[in-house]
Amino acid sequence: MTHLGSLALYLAFLLACYAIIASLLGASRRHSGWIASGEHAAYAVFGCVAMAVVALVHALLSRDFNLEYVSSYSSSTLPIQYTIAALWGGQKGSLLFWTFILTSFSSIVLLQNQARNRELMPYVTATLMAIALFFLGLLCFLTPPFERLAFTPTEGSDLNPLLQNYWMTIHPPSLYLGYVSASVPFAFAIAALATGKLGDVWIRTTRRWALTSWFFLSIGNLLGGRWAYEVLGWGGYWAWDPVENAAIMPWFTATAYLHSIMIQEKKNMLKVWNMALVILTFSLTIFGTFLTRSGVISSVHSFTQSGLGPYFITFLILEICVALGLLFYRLPELKSENELDSMFSREAAFLLNNWVLVGLAFATFWGTVFPVLSEWVRGVKITVGPPFFNKVNGPLGVLLLFLSGVGPIIAWRKASVKSLRRNFTIPALVGTLAGVVFFVLGYRNYYAIVVLSLAGFVLGTIFSEFARGAYARKVMLHESAPQALGRLVSKNPRRYGGYVVHIGVMLMFIGIAGSSFFKIEKQISLQQGDSVEVGRYRVQYANIQSKEDAHIASQVASINVFLDGHSIDTMYPEKRFYKRQQQPATEVAIRPTLRDDLYIVLGGYDEASGLATFQIFVNPLQSWLWIGGIMLVLGTCITMMPTPAERHALALARSETALASGAAAERS
Repeated sequence: MTHLGSLALYLAFLLACYAIIASLLGASRRHSGWIASGEHAAYAVFGCVAMAVVALVHALLSRDFNLEYVSSYSSSTLPIQYTIAALWGGQKGSLLFWTFILTSFSSIVLLQNQARNRELMPYVTATLMAIALFFLGLLCFLTPPFERLAFTPTEGSDLNPLLQNYWMTIHPPSLYLGYVSASVPFAFAIAALATGKLGDVWIRTTRRWALTSWFFLSIGNLLGGRWAYEVLGWGGYWAWDPVENAAIMPWFTATAYLHSIMIQEKKNMLKVWNMALVILTFSLTIFGTFLTRSGVISSVHSFTQSGLGPYFITFLILEICVALGLLFYRLPELKSENELDSMFSREAAFLLNNWVLVGLAFATFWGTVFPVLSEWVRGVKITVGPPFFNKVNGPLGVLLLFLSGVGPIIAWRKASVKSLRRNFTIPALVGTLAGVVFFVLGYRNYYAIVVLSLAGFVLGTIFSEFARGAYARKVMLHESAPQALGRLVSKNPRRYGGYVVHIGVMLMFIGIAGSSFFKIEKQISLQQGDSVEVGRYRVQYANIQSKEDAHIASQVASINVFLDGHSIDTMYPEKRFYKRQQQPATEVAIRPTLRDDLYIVLGGYDEASGLATFQIFVNPLQSWLWIGGIMLVLGTCITMMPTPAERHALALARSETALASGAAAERS
């Protein structure tokens, strides 16, 4: 089976080469046979890569320890869900998994466009296969996943204990889906630049792919935060780690793109900017892959040091050169037909929003690569830590928060003083009220009060939009309030789904502000029966028990929790020892409520003295971060709902492109 997998990868490499050549040849000669042949080859590449994935999963499940990858990332006692997750737990398997997602997305794109966008498709196929060719080259010649050992070990080394967690079975796939789906808008952008078909068709065709990429990047970052919160045992969820930064940078630029394409669709502006954002987002996904696999940075998330760095950098430079070369070549044709009428307009608010998001991406990029650059230039690695990111990105984040409230309700073209007063009076009052409420509740940090007030302001703008629209339907169409609200959303899911996403982001800001500024932390050693006050809770160390199976040995403490003198819960923080890897790990105990999380880590236990050491945190408003994430998922799903208006707009854009092509053909 593994020989078949290896053979399938070499065959996929050859087929990808053929798909690129046939597609470009078909495009240059306008020969449908070559174009179709290239597409068929792309389908075959997917089939071969899928076969390789099946072969590697089979090797993992059958515990074939003669295979170097299986021996390094699994063991006979590893639970089955983590055995399957080992597919993306190591360098080689993750690259194979990445290629599998890319080629499967390529096949979906080809199926979706069998009868449309035919002028673009040869270049789309060639671009997607060129990306696949790079990854297949790595798998065939540099990091073969089916490499065999000279002997067969009786046991595997096991998966890294930090990865043996529920969230790690879904966090990496989510991020990979986000990274890889950014390839589709990029491929269409390259096709539009290559063919000169620079209208709205490629943007409207790929809007859902861009949303899909953003959606999975959002989920991936959120799940990664949840994993860090539960596994790393430091009471937080985000530390501006280089690999975390690699995942958040394309999210910033993808968010900017999703806002700026609305300006292009409505005002025919920012064509160059949108092209640049698509190229930048894809480039950042490749850069992120380079960071995690090259070994240039050290991170709890990254793979071991490898020699892949120069290959990724070469591919990245080549990709940027080709994309920017095409962009500069088409620059005169991308000139916008309209200009900004006023700084007090929705266009201006969205543009400023874009600058802030790109500024966040650049600041994060600079802080991430600075240690590497300093080592190259001065021979000394100067690390930039969380204080730098918080100092630079914090104010930008607050500005972005404010713009999130302004953008949805300020008028297009130019806002009058009267409209500003009408639209912003209630949200401003809600924001002020929110600040007062949090102040009265005891939240006395100035910066946090500003953030919480702005979150109230943004929520006020969004709810006033829902209320205004539903009220209008109720009066004009005599619908009940729930009917009016439901139909308001279903008639324009893109707009109101976006508002729900904004609600989710605001709730996340509330969770971040509360848990960042008002966290309570205490480290203490307790004898059995001792208790300690932490925030509004009193926790009592009851006892500790040992457990053991073939895979793990662990000590589990029982902690009684009291609030206002009443027993409310018992929590069980755990210290584990993974036998194969000979590595300890923590299993934190978390008691979440809407007001705060009680978070307990068992740091250690000394049998001789009977002392158990605990780290105890109270994280205010923490749950709102995860609730916001759920709202974000809900809002994105609503936004993706198809509508007749959207189909009409796409058909209109295609007919305009066809007319323009016909006119150009007549002139020539």
